[in-house]
Amino acid sequence: MARNSRQAKILELISTTEIETQEELVKALKDANFDITQATISRDIKELGLIKIQSDNKKYKYAFVGQGVTTTSNKYNSIFRECVISIKKAMNLVIVKSLKGTANMCASFLDQLSYPEVIGTTYGDDTVMLVTADVEDAYIVQNKLLDLIK
Repeated sequence: MARNSRQAKILELISTTEIETQEELVKALKDANFDITQATISRDIKELGLIKIQSDNKKYKYAFVGQGVTTTSNKYNSIFRECVISIKKAMNLVIVKSLKGTANMCASFLDQLSYPEVIGTTYGDDTVMLVTADVEDAYIVQNKLLDLIK
């Protein structure tokens, strides 16, 4: 029960306040009488599928994609297209280079696409790596992603 109410509060907070960091989110939750740690927040962010997007004031903030990804896919596809620098295949890997600081959003968007050929995704600051079972699947994924950014 506590987890559900905490996660509901997180969604409320990020929809009404621009929260840039996990530390800010911890503080906001503590102000709302939730006894919380940064590690728990990190798990909640992953479970809720939160991503960071650029706000109107050019800072990054947490946002919820969630189940409505199909209705907002054009928006996120557009953001993805703007962030991607290159998409290359290396054996059974597809490497997506993005603008600095946007790999988290790109990886989250790519995970939401649920391509059956992708068996795993990881990211850094400006790079997303998609792992496929074999070279043929990597080729398929690369082509799908290239079509997305056209």
